[in-house]
Amino acid sequence: MDTFSKLGWFFKAHRKRYALGITALVLTSAANLVSPRILGMMADQLDTGKISWQQFFSYVLAILLAALALYVCRYFWRKQIYGGAAILEKELRGRLFWHFMQMDRTFFQRYRTGDLMARATNDVQAVQNVAGDGILTLIDAIFTGGTTLLAMMILVDWRLTLAAMLPLPLLAFCARYLGDRLHDAYMDSQAAFSRLNNKTQESLSGIKVLKTFGQGKEDAAAFNKMTYETVDINKKVFRIDSLYDPMITMIIGITYIITIIYGGRLVLSKSISLGQLISFLSYIGAMVWPMFAIGYLFNVLERGSASYDRIMSLLNEKSLIVDSDSMDKEQKLTGDLRYHVTSFAYPDEPDKAALGGVDFDLKNGQTIGLVGRVGSGKTTIIQLLMREFDNYKGRITFAGHDIRQIPLDVYLKEISYVPQNNFLFSMSVRDNIAFAKPDASQVEVEAAAKKSAIHDDILAFPNGYETMIGENGVSLSGGQKQRMSIARALLHDSEILILDDALSAVDAKTEKAILTKLRQEREKKITVIAAHRLSSVMDADLILVMQDGQVAERGTHEELLAKGGWYAQMWQRQELAQKVGEDDDE
Repeated sequence: MDTFSKLGWFFKAHRKRYALGITALVLTSAANLVSPRILGMMADQLDTGKISWQQFFSYVLAILLAALALYVCRYFWRKQIYGGAAILEKELRGRLFWHFMQMDRTFFQRYRTGDLMARATNDVQAVQNVAGDGILTLIDAIFTGGTTLLAMMILVDWRLTLAAMLPLPLLAFCARYLGDRLHDAYMDSQAAFSRLNNKTQESLSGIKVLKTFGQGKEDAAAFNKMTYETVDINKKVFRIDSLYDPMITMIIGITYIITIIYGGRLVLSKSISLGQLISFLSYIGAMVWPMFAIGYLFNVLERGSASYDRIMSLLNEKSLIVDSDSMDKEQKLTGDLRYHVTSFAYPDEPDKAALGGVDFDLKNGQTIGLVGRVGSGKTTIIQLLMREFDNYKGRITFAGHDIRQIPLDVYLKEISYVPQNNFLFSMSVRDNIAFAKPDASQVEVEAAAKKSAIHDDILAFPNGYETMIGENGVSLSGGQKQRMSIARALLHDSEILILDDALSAVDAKTEKAILTKLRQEREKKITVIAAHRLSSVMDADLILVMQDGQVAERGTHEELLAKGGWYAQMWQRQELAQKVGEDDDE
């Protein structure tokens, strides 16, 4: 019953609903006792030949009224109890989804997407069953079984009842023993389902890569192997679970044997009548479901307990990013950006410095360019700026406030971010561009598309701006996805725009057109551009050349060329590569 105590917070909040549902369920149990009793009375009168037609129809009418009462009570308890279970499912899914929205990057590095999806679906369903079928089987086991036992003792014979119930302690012992084993088995089963779910999600997301490299058969084989492993783990669950029904059937069989032998002797000795024995056998039939319910109850509770523990392990995770409530959530921020980080290490590699000695100031209207080799620290600078990590030494301020002291809802709405690997939603082109500003007019959407040089491409789509794109823009080219994401960022019109290698998939001519529009649009706002192509940052007010998390060179385009360092060498190489490409085109 530990599972019910875990859900005590929910049952307490919805106690009225469950009180009404349980009351209706108890009345259902009581109504179930009427028909066996009436059948026994009819049998006694038929045995003596003293029943009249009036009495016969009265008995039939009483049975029909009991059936009607059963119908009404069953409808009511199902509405209240199963309705409560649906509310629990809604609350748990909502809590999990909101929790995911609040968690930091390290959380999603520890948990894979498929595992999170499994806990938000399969595990929530298992917990919901506790609040639905679990309550039903518990009340049936207690009240239906209990009232039936009382009826057997009061209306028939207490000695026969005690004799028939002798096998019950065996049921309790076996249920307890199997329940402990079932809990552990279900934990393994749910974990296996999470792994399988994650494999499915990962393979579908990477279907292009699998086909391109001809790894479809190998991946299918790996999936089949994981499926078989999951089946083997679940076989253990089924083996333990399958022991319940035979055990209960055996106990019920023993009960019938005792009843027939001992009850027959009581009838012969005139201690009870034949009608009472028939009623008793009917009551034993009514006890079959409560006894099976005990086995089903342990199944539901152990599965629910294992799933609830898995859900709570997620909800108990704490984000390393602590939100602040030091200012009004509706406050608008604008001003300079000051970035002074003396050192930073990722939480999973605390002894390895990822960033150090990064220092720059940006005023409204200024642009900074971040360049350097892969892994030099460009993205790390952006991650700290976007508050994906707060465990750095130093201070980053915006509009005079330490960003760690600005509420996330206030700070993040002042940032527009365009990564290299853009994410588009499975909805229309227009809705994707207007994602951060759903009430934007068509004129505003088209203006943003023109600034990012995607407008003409959109007009060529089958339905223009109403064209539905596939999941994550599967039907679009890399350059189209990048430009559409830039349009989305420009429509948001935030104080800080971050382009993280966001122009890598467009040609030089398109890149130049987009950057020209950006300079015109963001004369009074801050822009951060991280790029491998140096032409993306050549007009920036400040360029930082990163190397091993440190600033190796800094200055404007002209100043860095004059220094003759890494930037100047890379510029010459890229200029030469561009000229060679142009010659090839000619």
